[in-house]
Amino acid sequence: MSLFDSLSSQPQQPMNPMQRLQALKQNPSNVLQQAGFNVPQGMNNPQQIIQHLIQSGQVPQNRYTQVLQMLGRR
Repeated sequence: MSLFDSLSSQPQQPMNPMQRLQALKQNPSNVLQQAGFNVPQGMNNPQQIIQHLIQSGQVPQNRYTQVLQMLGRR
């Protein structure tokens, strides 16, 4: 299930993609927790969050590499 799928299943006011992106930018750990990921509260540095998700096994390294390739960043 994707981040946006997880968030859309939450019983809250529907958000359009731009609102979700803004919420992710403002408080990434909270948005990811709502999507079912275990991210320490207050961890808002994107690199720290990515490292935490990979090291804790919540996101496989190969999946992260695939996303980077899709975004054209590798």
